[in-house]
Amino acid sequence: MSLLDLVDLLQSVVDGLLFGAVYAVIGIGFTLVFGVMHKLNLAYAAASLAAAYLSLLLPGLLPGTPPLLLLAAAAVAGAVLGACVYALCFHFVAAANPLVTLMTSLGMLLLVDELIVHTTNGVPKNFPPLFGDWSLEIGTFLLRGDLLFVFVAAILLMLMLVVVLFHTRLGLATRAVSQQPTAAQLCGIGLTRTNGLTFVLTGLLGGIAGALAGSAIGVLSPLLSLPLTIKGLIVTVVGGLGSIPGAVIAGLLVGSAENLAQYLRGVSERDIYVMLMLFAFLVFRPGGLFAPPQGRD
Repeated sequence: MSLLDLVDLLQSVVDGLLFGAVYAVIGIGFTLVFGVMHKLNLAYAAASLAAAYLSLLLPGLLPGTPPLLLLAAAAVAGAVLGACVYALCFHFVAAANPLVTLMTSLGMLLLVDELIVHTTNGVPKNFPPLFGDWSLEIGTFLLRGDLLFVFVAAILLMLMLVVVLFHTRLGLATRAVSQQPTAAQLCGIGLTRTNGLTFVLTGLLGGIAGALAGSAIGVLSPLLSLPLTIKGLIVTVVGGLGSIPGAVIAGLLVGSAENLAQYLRGVSERDIYVMLMLFAFLVFRPGGLFAPPQGRD
């Protein structure tokens, strides 16, 4: 392998690592809901994409809107959509029927996807760059400024989430409900309120993740809904169900593996190797990178 090929290989891995931060945030959304309610919200990535679409209404209402304000708009839209998904798909469903919530969230995924398609006529929409056209050149190696911004923003989101989970009353309630919901209720913690706020929090994260993905790719398309859902679920499984550190590491790993496979085998075979990685984890380490300890509940 020549030096130029080696640089291109390293470039692909680094670009995938930087964009993988978006997968990590999406995976954290799946993981957080699963950790608290022990249920999967399949509509999460679709709602995140819808929040990014809704943020594009802001420039039409307020011409000259700063690009960074789109992140705030996407966060608010994501939080509202998260509350709606909880109310429609989880709140009125008995806790003893996890399959029902799985199917209702799947139905919500399809509904949101169809709404996006019919509203936009299936035409991709340009998403304004959140960062200027800047890049860091180190010889023949290039670090894209937009991907660096995506990575840094995602890391800051993760740090803020850690602060919320370990230094606020909501975080304390969330961790208590995740570990022992009955004991949490006996201590005066409201399950409905905690679960609802968890959906609002993850929706806020998802809205920002959708905007970051749109900024890095340059466009928003209904075709992104399913890939983001699949990659988010893969990150959740590979990282370990309910493990937020696992979701972070798995997101970066999936992003790097995806770009590496694209460089070596082409875009048509890219997803095959990501699926093979998931299959390998399911066979050899089904609990994921950070499998929860097995013991008496």
